[in-house]
Amino acid sequence: MSRSPAQRIREVTALGAETVRREVTRSGGRGTKSGFLNGTIGAYLTEHSSPPDDVLSDLSAVTATLPEAEMQVPAQQGTLLTILTASIAPRRAIEVGTFTGYSALCIARGLPADGRLLCLDISEEWTAIARRHWDRAGVSDRIDLVLGPAADSLADLAEKPTFDLAFIDADKVSYQRYYELLIPRMSPNGVIIVDNVLQYGKVVGTRSDNPAVVAVREFNRVLAADSRVQVVMLPIADGLTIARKLPTPRDGG
Repeated sequence: MSRSPAQRIREVTALGAETVRREVTRSGGRGTKSGFLNGTIGAYLTEHSSPPDDVLSDLSAVTATLPEAEMQVPAQQGTLLTILTASIAPRRAIEVGTFTGYSALCIARGLPADGRLLCLDISEEWTAIARRHWDRAGVSDRIDLVLGPAADSLADLAEKPTFDLAFIDADKVSYQRYYELLIPRMSPNGVIIVDNVLQYGKVVGTRSDNPAVVAVREFNRVLAADSRVQVVMLPIADGLTIARKLPTPRDGG
């Protein structure tokens, strides 16, 4: 019997779950999803951040019933995505890895009136949940969803500066591939946001042979040395990297 796209994603996710403990604090979808913050600090951060509205809370509740619920971004990260999107005001944004649509909804809410978000995912099962909540939030008209392997979908896009904002949150072993496909398609000063770059601390001081940890550690190393971008890594949720595509590469690279 052939496997569904969701089953294939579950198998990839399991590679990381075997050695990376998902230390997720769930409180109505408002957890920090951080493995390095204690409960008191995490609760304080939650208390002093804007809470999700009913649509986001309901989406979190639906997602929490899935075995892969930990793949959803936490509420604070969703709020940050909306703030960053509204500040950048991208006319074109792209998301690699949509799952049940929480992050896409947050990005879509920050888009300008003429902005559009292209979402890439392989699961009809999960994105059906996303579509329902996008409709309810009134952002469906801003989102285009393409189902299929993300690398193939990216490669099919014209190789010219198109996107002002990108969010990568898909299978970790393919991060480098997604990034290299995105770079020529990003506008000068375009911003690429990458999730789960800490792998719950496993990227530091361990000899983990977990494929996800190994891939993300190498991706972090390559990105920090890439002359085409300016990079900052933030200790938000499971680690978030923000990379700005420089108009001119450093050192003429």
